Amino acid sequence: MKPDQPTFEYLITHREDLLAPPLAQDWPNLPIERAEGAYLYDCYGKRFLDWLSGFGACNLGHNHPRVVAAAQAQMERMVHAPVGVSTPESTLRLAWELGKVMPGGADMFFFGNSGSEAVDAAIKLARYVTKRPGIIAFIGSFHGRTMGAISATTSKARYRSGMSPYLPGFYFARFPYPFRSKAPSPEECAQEALDDIDRLFEHVIAPQEVAAFLVEPVQGEGGYVIPPPGWLNELRRLADQHGIMLILDEVQTGFGRTGELFAAQTFGVEPDIVCLAKGIANGFPLGATAARADIMKAWGPASHGTTFGGSPVSCAAALETLHVIQEENLLANARARGGYLLEGLRSLQGKSPIVGDVRGVGLMLAVEFVQPGGKQPNPTAVGNILNRMLANGLLCYPCGHWAQTIRLIPAINADQAQVEAGLEIFTQAVLAEGG
Repeated sequence: MKPDQPTFEYLITHREDLLAPPLAQDWPNLPIERAEGAYLYDCYGKRFLDWLSGFGACNLGHNHPRVVAAAQAQMERMVHAPVGVSTPESTLRLAWELGKVMPGGADMFFFGNSGSEAVDAAIKLARYVTKRPGIIAFIGSFHGRTMGAISATTSKARYRSGMSPYLPGFYFARFPYPFRSKAPSPEECAQEALDDIDRLFEHVIAPQEVAAFLVEPVQGEGGYVIPPPGWLNELRRLADQHGIMLILDEVQTGFGRTGELFAAQTFGVEPDIVCLAKGIANGFPLGATAARADIMKAWGPASHGTTFGGSPVSCAAALETLHVIQEENLLANARARGGYLLEGLRSLQGKSPIVGDVRGVGLMLAVEFVQPGGKQPNPTAVGNILNRMLANGLLCYPCGHWAQTIRLIPAINADQAQVEAGLEIFTQAVLAEGG
Protein backbone atom coordinates (compact mmCIF):
# COMPACT_ATOMS: atom_id res chain seq x y z
CA MET A 1 0.00 0.00 0.00
CA LYS A 2 1.40 3.40 -0.99
CA PRO A 3 1.82 5.93 1.83
CA ASP A 4 0.04 9.27 1.55
CA GLN A 5 3.14 11.18 2.63
CA PRO A 6 6.17 9.07 1.69
CA THR A 7 9.57 9.73 3.19
CA PHE A 8 12.48 10.81 1.00
CA GLU A 9 14.00 7.35 1.48
CA TYR A 10 10.78 5.71 0.24
CA LEU A 11 10.72 7.96 -2.83
CA ILE A 12 14.36 7.15 -3.62
CA THR A 13 13.70 3.41 -3.52
CA HIS A 14 10.72 3.91 -5.86
CA ARG A 15 12.41 6.35 -8.25
CA GLU A 16 12.07 3.95 -11.20
CA ASP A 17 8.28 4.14 -10.82
CA LEU A 18 8.37 7.95 -10.78
CA LEU A 19 11.08 9.03 -13.20
CA ALA A 20 11.75 8.12 -16.83
CA PRO A 21 14.55 5.54 -17.30
CA PRO A 22 17.11 8.09 -18.59
CA LEU A 23 16.87 9.76 -15.17
CA ALA A 24 16.08 6.88 -12.85
CA GLN A 25 18.70 4.48 -14.20
CA ASP A 26 21.71 6.80 -14.12
CA TRP A 27 24.49 6.44 -11.53
CA PRO A 28 24.72 6.81 -8.54
CA ASN A 29 21.32 8.40 -7.74
CA LEU A 30 22.45 9.73 -4.39
CA PRO A 31 19.63 10.88 -2.06
CA ILE A 32 21.04 14.41 -1.75
CA GLU A 33 19.24 16.56 0.78
CA ARG A 34 21.34 19.71 0.58
CA ALA A 35 24.47 21.14 -1.00
CA GLU A 36 26.93 23.77 0.13
CA GLY A 37 30.18 24.90 -1.41
CA ALA A 38 32.27 21.95 -2.55
CA TYR A 39 30.07 19.39 -0.79
CA LEU A 40 26.86 17.40 -1.16
CA TYR A 41 25.03 15.96 1.86
CA ASP A 42 22.71 12.97 1.63
CA CYS A 43 19.64 12.25 3.76
CA TYR A 44 21.75 10.01 6.02
CA GLY A 45 24.16 12.82 6.85
CA LYS A 46 27.06 11.60 4.70
CA ARG A 47 29.17 14.29 3.02
CA PHE A 48 30.57 14.00 -0.51
CA LEU A 49 33.27 16.15 -2.06
CA ASP A 50 31.73 16.99 -5.43
CA TRP A 51 34.19 16.77 -8.33
CA LEU A 52 31.40 16.65 -10.88
CA SER A 53 30.17 20.14 -9.98
CA GLY A 54 26.70 19.47 -11.32
CA PHE A 55 28.13 18.41 -14.70
CA GLY A 56 30.12 21.64 -14.69
CA ALA A 57 27.12 23.85 -13.97
CA CYS A 58 28.32 24.87 -10.50
CA ASN A 59 31.75 26.31 -11.20
CA LEU A 60 31.53 28.32 -7.96
CA GLY A 61 30.40 25.33 -5.93
CA HIS A 62 26.89 24.85 -4.61
CA ASN A 63 24.71 27.65 -3.28
CA HIS A 64 27.34 30.35 -3.52
CA PRO A 65 25.98 32.98 -1.10
CA ARG A 66 26.45 35.95 -3.44
CA VAL A 67 24.74 34.18 -6.33
CA VAL A 68 21.86 32.98 -4.17
CA ALA A 69 21.39 36.47 -2.72
CA ALA A 70 21.28 38.01 -6.21
CA ALA A 71 18.66 35.49 -7.33
CA GLN A 72 16.59 36.01 -4.19
CA ALA A 73 16.63 39.78 -4.62
CA GLN A 74 15.45 39.40 -8.22
CA MET A 75 12.71 36.93 -7.19
CA GLU A 76 11.29 39.53 -4.83
CA ARG A 77 10.97 41.96 -7.75
CA MET A 78 9.94 39.67 -10.63
CA VAL A 79 10.28 35.95 -11.36
CA HIS A 80 9.15 35.62 -14.96
CA ALA A 81 9.26 38.05 -17.84
CA PRO A 82 9.19 36.73 -21.43
CA VAL A 83 11.89 38.72 -23.16
CA GLY A 84 10.45 40.81 -25.96
CA VAL A 85 7.08 41.25 -24.31
CA SER A 86 8.97 42.78 -21.40
CA THR A 87 12.62 43.68 -21.00
CA PRO A 88 14.07 42.75 -17.59
CA GLU A 89 16.97 44.83 -16.35
CA SER A 90 19.00 41.78 -15.27
CA THR A 91 18.82 40.31 -18.79
CA LEU A 92 20.02 43.53 -20.40
CA ARG A 93 22.72 44.07 -17.79
CA LEU A 94 24.03 40.52 -18.27
CA ALA A 95 24.24 41.06 -22.03
CA TRP A 96 26.10 44.33 -21.44
CA GLU A 97 28.65 42.76 -19.08
CA LEU A 98 29.17 39.62 -21.17
CA GLY A 99 29.74 41.78 -24.22
CA LYS A 100 32.84 43.19 -22.53
CA VAL A 101 34.52 39.80 -22.10
CA MET A 102 33.34 37.54 -24.91
CA PRO A 103 35.82 36.15 -27.46
CA GLY A 104 35.42 36.96 -31.15
CA GLY A 105 33.92 40.36 -30.41
CA ALA A 106 30.56 38.73 -29.60
CA ASP A 107 28.36 41.44 -28.16
CA MET A 108 24.78 40.35 -28.93
CA PHE A 109 22.95 37.46 -27.28
CA PHE A 110 19.98 35.18 -27.63
CA PHE A 111 19.20 33.79 -24.18
CA GLY A 112 17.63 30.36 -23.77
CA ASN A 113 17.47 27.79 -20.99
CA SER A 114 20.17 25.20 -21.70
CA GLY A 115 23.18 24.16 -23.72
CA SER A 116 21.10 22.17 -26.19
CA GLU A 117 19.01 25.26 -26.89
CA ALA A 118 22.14 27.36 -27.33
CA VAL A 119 23.45 24.89 -29.91
CA ASP A 120 20.12 24.71 -31.74
CA ALA A 121 20.02 28.50 -31.94
CA ALA A 122 23.60 28.64 -33.22
CA ILE A 123 22.81 26.16 -35.99
CA LYS A 124 19.71 28.12 -36.98
CA LEU A 125 21.62 31.41 -36.92
CA ALA A 126 24.50 30.12 -39.05
CA ARG A 127 22.17 28.65 -41.66
CA TYR A 128 19.96 31.74 -41.70
CA VAL A 129 22.84 34.17 -42.16
CA THR A 130 24.94 32.18 -44.65
CA LYS A 131 22.00 30.72 -46.59
CA ARG A 132 23.95 27.45 -46.60
CA PRO A 133 22.68 24.08 -45.29
CA GLY A 134 25.78 22.18 -44.19
CA ILE A 135 27.09 21.82 -40.64
CA ILE A 136 30.40 20.02 -40.06
CA ALA A 137 30.71 18.57 -36.56
CA PHE A 138 33.33 16.20 -35.14
CA ILE A 139 33.47 12.55 -34.14
CA GLY A 140 33.23 12.20 -30.37
CA SER A 141 31.28 15.42 -29.95
CA PHE A 142 28.45 16.01 -27.51
CA HIS A 143 26.21 19.01 -28.17
CA GLY A 144 22.99 18.10 -26.33
CA ARG A 145 19.81 16.06 -26.54
CA THR A 146 17.33 18.10 -28.57
CA MET A 147 16.85 16.94 -32.17
CA GLY A 148 19.10 19.68 -33.52
CA ALA A 149 21.84 19.09 -30.97
CA ILE A 150 21.66 15.29 -31.14
CA SER A 151 22.00 15.48 -34.92
CA ALA A 152 25.48 16.90 -34.30
CA THR A 153 26.34 14.53 -31.41
CA THR A 154 28.52 11.44 -31.95
CA SER A 155 30.13 10.68 -28.58
CA LYS A 156 28.08 7.48 -28.30
CA ALA A 157 25.79 5.80 -30.83
CA ARG A 158 23.34 4.92 -28.05
CA TYR A 159 22.58 8.61 -27.56
CA ARG A 160 21.19 8.61 -31.11
CA SER A 161 19.78 5.08 -31.30
CA GLY A 162 16.08 4.79 -32.04
CA MET A 163 15.57 8.48 -32.82
CA SER A 164 16.37 8.74 -36.51
CA PRO A 165 15.89 10.29 -38.96
CA TYR A 166 18.07 13.11 -37.70
CA LEU A 167 18.10 16.60 -39.12
CA PRO A 168 19.68 16.64 -42.58
CA GLY A 169 22.82 18.54 -43.50
CA PHE A 170 25.20 17.30 -40.79
CA TYR A 171 28.62 15.92 -41.70
CA PHE A 172 31.42 14.62 -39.50
CA ALA A 173 35.19 14.82 -39.46
CA ARG A 174 37.72 13.47 -36.99
CA PHE A 175 38.52 15.38 -33.83
CA PRO A 176 42.27 15.08 -33.10
CA TYR A 177 42.64 12.64 -30.19
CA PRO A 178 46.38 12.16 -29.68
CA PHE A 179 46.15 9.26 -27.21
CA ARG A 180 43.89 7.22 -29.53
CA SER A 181 45.50 8.26 -32.82
CA LYS A 182 47.94 6.07 -34.73
CA ALA A 183 49.78 9.19 -35.87
CA PRO A 184 53.32 9.37 -34.47
CA SER A 185 52.97 12.92 -33.08
CA PRO A 186 50.26 15.34 -31.93
CA GLU A 187 51.03 17.56 -34.95
CA GLU A 188 50.43 14.69 -37.36
CA CYS A 189 47.29 13.74 -35.43
CA ALA A 190 46.02 17.29 -35.98
CA GLN A 191 46.87 17.05 -39.66
CA GLU A 192 44.90 13.79 -39.96
CA ALA A 193 41.82 15.61 -38.69
CA LEU A 194 42.36 18.49 -41.13
CA ASP A 195 42.80 16.00 -43.98
CA ASP A 196 39.41 14.54 -43.01
CA ILE A 197 37.81 17.92 -43.66
CA ASP A 198 39.54 18.14 -47.03
CA ARG A 199 38.08 14.72 -47.92
CA LEU A 200 34.62 15.93 -46.96
CA PHE A 201 35.07 18.95 -49.22
CA GLU A 202 36.30 16.79 -52.08
CA HIS A 203 33.87 13.88 -51.89
CA VAL A 204 30.80 14.77 -49.80
CA ILE A 205 29.94 18.48 -49.56
CA ALA A 206 31.50 21.46 -51.30
CA PRO A 207 32.81 24.09 -48.87
CA GLN A 208 30.53 26.75 -50.36
CA GLU A 209 27.59 24.67 -49.10
CA VAL A 210 28.85 24.61 -45.50
CA ALA A 211 27.36 27.11 -43.07
CA ALA A 212 29.52 26.32 -40.05
CA PHE A 213 32.02 24.20 -38.23
CA LEU A 214 30.49 23.24 -34.86
CA VAL A 215 33.16 22.21 -32.36
CA GLU A 216 33.87 21.86 -28.64
CA PRO A 217 37.26 23.44 -27.88
CA VAL A 218 37.78 20.50 -25.50
CA GLN A 219 35.52 17.52 -26.06
CA GLY A 220 33.51 16.92 -22.90
CA GLU A 221 31.35 13.80 -22.89
CA GLY A 222 33.65 12.40 -25.60
CA GLY A 223 36.43 12.03 -23.06
CA TYR A 224 37.83 15.45 -22.12
CA VAL A 225 39.93 15.30 -25.25
CA ILE A 226 42.25 18.29 -25.71
CA PRO A 227 43.24 19.04 -29.33
CA PRO A 228 46.90 19.61 -30.21
CA PRO A 229 48.08 23.25 -30.16
CA GLY A 230 47.15 25.15 -33.29
CA TRP A 231 44.41 22.82 -34.54
CA LEU A 232 41.57 25.19 -33.67
CA ASN A 233 43.46 28.02 -35.39
CA GLU A 234 43.73 25.89 -38.52
CA LEU A 235 39.97 25.35 -38.32
CA ARG A 236 39.61 29.13 -38.13
CA ARG A 237 41.84 29.47 -41.21
CA LEU A 238 39.71 26.99 -43.17
CA ALA A 239 36.56 28.81 -42.10
CA ASP A 240 37.95 32.14 -43.31
CA GLN A 241 39.16 30.61 -46.56
CA HIS A 242 35.71 29.27 -47.46
CA GLY A 243 33.35 31.78 -45.84
CA ILE A 244 32.32 29.26 -43.18
CA MET A 245 31.32 30.30 -39.66
CA LEU A 246 33.14 28.86 -36.66
CA ILE A 247 30.78 27.93 -33.81
CA LEU A 248 32.48 27.15 -30.51
CA ASP A 249 30.38 25.07 -28.14
CA GLU A 250 31.65 26.46 -24.82
CA VAL A 251 28.80 24.98 -22.80
CA GLN A 252 31.20 22.91 -20.69
CA THR A 253 34.43 24.87 -21.14
CA GLY A 254 33.11 28.35 -20.41
CA PHE A 255 33.22 30.55 -17.31
CA GLY A 256 36.64 29.69 -15.99
CA ARG A 257 36.75 25.93 -16.42
CA THR A 258 39.91 25.97 -18.57
CA GLY A 259 41.68 28.66 -16.53
CA GLU A 260 40.52 31.51 -18.74
CA LEU A 261 36.99 32.86 -18.92
CA PHE A 262 36.49 30.95 -22.16
CA ALA A 263 38.45 28.18 -23.88
CA ALA A 264 38.64 30.39 -26.98
CA GLN A 265 41.00 32.56 -24.96
CA THR A 266 42.90 29.55 -23.63
CA PHE A 267 43.59 28.35 -27.19
CA GLY A 268 43.82 31.77 -28.84
CA VAL A 269 41.05 31.27 -31.40
CA GLU A 270 38.37 33.74 -32.49
CA PRO A 271 34.88 32.25 -33.01
CA ASP A 272 31.98 33.71 -34.97
CA ILE A 273 29.29 32.23 -32.71
CA VAL A 274 29.62 30.93 -29.15
CA CYS A 275 27.29 28.58 -27.27
CA LEU A 276 27.09 29.10 -23.51
CA ALA A 277 25.28 27.37 -20.63
CA LYS A 278 26.17 25.21 -17.60
CA GLY A 279 28.50 27.44 -15.52
CA ILE A 280 26.96 30.69 -16.81
CA ALA A 281 24.57 31.01 -13.83
CA ASN A 282 26.11 28.57 -11.34
CA GLY A 283 23.22 26.13 -11.33
CA PHE A 284 20.32 28.30 -12.43
CA PRO A 285 18.92 27.27 -15.83
CA LEU A 286 20.28 29.54 -18.54
CA GLY A 287 21.85 29.21 -21.96
CA ALA A 288 23.01 31.77 -24.47
CA THR A 289 24.01 32.01 -28.10
CA ALA A 290 26.45 34.87 -28.66
CA ALA A 291 27.73 36.54 -31.83
CA ARG A 292 28.93 39.87 -33.18
CA ALA A 293 26.23 42.38 -33.96
CA ASP A 294 26.83 42.14 -37.72
CA ILE A 295 25.98 38.42 -37.54
CA MET A 296 23.16 38.56 -35.02
CA LYS A 297 21.39 41.49 -36.64
CA ALA A 298 21.05 39.50 -39.86
CA TRP A 299 18.65 37.19 -37.99
CA GLY A 300 15.03 38.07 -38.69
CA PRO A 301 12.96 39.27 -35.70
CA ALA A 302 10.51 36.33 -35.91
CA SER A 303 13.09 33.66 -36.77
CA HIS A 304 13.55 32.36 -33.22
CA GLY A 305 11.86 32.72 -29.84
CA THR A 306 11.53 31.55 -26.24
CA THR A 307 9.13 31.70 -23.31
CA PHE A 308 11.47 31.12 -20.38
CA GLY A 309 14.83 31.97 -21.96
CA GLY A 310 16.66 34.88 -20.37
CA SER A 311 14.78 34.45 -17.10
CA PRO A 312 15.37 37.56 -14.96
CA VAL A 313 16.22 35.32 -11.98
CA SER A 314 18.75 33.23 -13.91
CA CYS A 315 20.25 36.35 -15.48
CA ALA A 316 20.66 37.99 -12.06
CA ALA A 317 22.44 34.83 -10.89
CA ALA A 318 24.61 34.81 -14.01
CA LEU A 319 25.58 38.44 -13.58
CA GLU A 320 26.70 37.79 -10.00
CA THR A 321 28.51 34.61 -11.09
CA LEU A 322 30.56 36.68 -13.54
CA HIS A 323 31.34 39.26 -10.86
CA VAL A 324 32.48 36.57 -8.40
CA ILE A 325 34.81 35.02 -10.99
CA GLN A 326 36.33 38.41 -11.72
CA GLU A 327 36.52 39.83 -8.19
CA GLU A 328 37.76 36.67 -6.44
CA ASN A 329 40.53 36.00 -8.99
CA LEU A 330 39.14 32.56 -9.75
CA LEU A 331 40.78 32.17 -13.17
CA ALA A 332 44.18 32.22 -11.50
CA ASN A 333 42.87 29.83 -8.86
CA ALA A 334 41.66 27.40 -11.54
CA ARG A 335 45.07 27.46 -13.20
CA ALA A 336 46.95 26.98 -9.92
CA ARG A 337 44.74 24.22 -8.51
CA GLY A 338 44.52 22.56 -11.90
CA GLY A 339 48.30 22.60 -12.27
CA TYR A 340 48.74 20.98 -8.86
CA LEU A 341 46.12 18.34 -9.61
CA LEU A 342 47.58 17.57 -13.04
CA GLU A 343 51.03 17.08 -11.52
CA GLY A 344 49.60 14.72 -8.91
CA LEU A 345 47.72 12.71 -11.52
CA ARG A 346 50.84 12.37 -13.66
CA SER A 347 52.72 11.11 -10.62
CA LEU A 348 49.97 8.52 -10.18
CA GLN A 349 50.33 7.51 -13.83
CA GLY A 350 53.88 6.36 -13.12
CA LYS A 351 52.62 4.08 -10.32
CA SER A 352 49.66 2.39 -12.01
CA PRO A 353 49.71 0.29 -15.20
CA ILE A 354 46.01 0.94 -15.79
CA VAL A 355 46.41 4.72 -16.11
CA GLY A 356 46.83 5.18 -19.85
CA ASP A 357 46.64 8.94 -20.19
CA VAL A 358 46.36 12.02 -18.00
CA ARG A 359 45.27 15.30 -19.57
CA GLY A 360 43.87 18.61 -18.48
CA VAL A 361 43.66 22.34 -18.87
CA GLY A 362 42.73 24.53 -15.93
CA LEU A 363 40.34 22.55 -13.73
CA MET A 364 39.06 20.41 -16.60
CA LEU A 365 41.03 17.20 -16.15
CA ALA A 366 40.68 13.53 -17.03
CA VAL A 367 42.35 10.18 -16.48
CA GLU A 368 41.88 7.52 -19.16
CA PHE A 369 42.10 3.91 -17.98
CA VAL A 370 43.41 1.00 -20.04
CA GLN A 371 44.16 -2.69 -19.72
CA PRO A 372 47.76 -3.14 -18.52
CA GLY A 373 50.32 -3.15 -21.28
CA GLY A 374 48.26 -1.49 -23.99
CA LYS A 375 45.53 0.98 -24.86
CA GLN A 376 42.51 -1.32 -24.65
CA PRO A 377 39.81 0.68 -22.81
CA ASN A 378 39.14 -0.43 -19.24
CA PRO A 379 35.62 0.64 -18.25
CA THR A 380 35.47 -2.10 -15.61
CA ALA A 381 38.30 -0.47 -13.69
CA VAL A 382 36.56 2.91 -14.04
CA GLY A 383 33.37 1.54 -12.49
CA ASN A 384 35.27 -0.02 -9.60
CA ILE A 385 37.28 3.14 -8.96
CA LEU A 386 34.22 5.37 -9.06
CA ASN A 387 32.37 3.21 -6.55
CA ARG A 388 35.44 3.02 -4.29
CA MET A 389 35.79 6.81 -4.36
CA LEU A 390 32.10 7.31 -3.66
CA ALA A 391 32.35 5.05 -0.60
CA ASN A 392 35.17 7.31 0.62
CA GLY A 393 33.26 10.53 0.02
CA LEU A 394 34.35 11.70 -3.46
CA LEU A 395 31.91 12.02 -6.37
CA CYS A 396 33.29 11.82 -9.90
CA TYR A 397 31.72 10.65 -13.16
CA PRO A 398 32.86 8.80 -16.29
CA CYS A 399 33.10 10.02 -19.87
CA GLY A 400 34.58 8.79 -23.14
CA HIS A 401 33.18 6.51 -25.83
CA TRP A 402 33.63 3.37 -23.73
CA ALA A 403 33.16 5.11 -20.35
CA GLN A 404 36.88 4.45 -19.90
CA THR A 405 37.74 7.92 -18.62
CA ILE A 406 37.08 9.68 -15.32
CA ARG A 407 36.55 13.43 -15.46
CA LEU A 408 37.72 15.57 -12.56
CA ILE A 409 36.06 18.98 -12.43
CA PRO A 410 36.20 20.55 -8.97
CA ALA A 411 34.67 23.99 -8.53
CA ILE A 412 37.04 26.68 -9.80
CA ASN A 413 37.06 28.22 -6.30
CA ALA A 414 38.27 24.97 -4.73
CA ASP A 415 40.91 25.51 -2.08
CA GLN A 416 44.19 23.65 -1.75
CA ALA A 417 42.99 21.44 1.11
CA GLN A 418 40.01 20.23 -0.93
CA VAL A 419 42.19 19.48 -3.94
CA GLU A 420 44.66 17.55 -1.80
CA ALA A 421 41.87 15.58 -0.10
CA GLY A 422 40.23 14.66 -3.40
CA LEU A 423 43.54 13.70 -4.99
CA GLU A 424 44.34 11.41 -2.06
CA ILE A 425 40.98 9.61 -2.33
CA PHE A 426 41.37 9.29 -6.10
CA THR A 427 44.95 8.01 -5.80
CA GLN A 428 44.10 5.35 -3.23
CA ALA A 429 41.08 4.20 -5.25
CA VAL A 430 43.24 3.76 -8.37
CA LEU A 431 46.09 2.01 -6.57
CA ALA A 432 43.62 -0.36 -4.89
CA GLU A 433 42.44 -1.43 -8.34
CA GLY A 434 45.97 -2.62 -9.11
CA GLY A 435 46.76 -3.83 -12.60
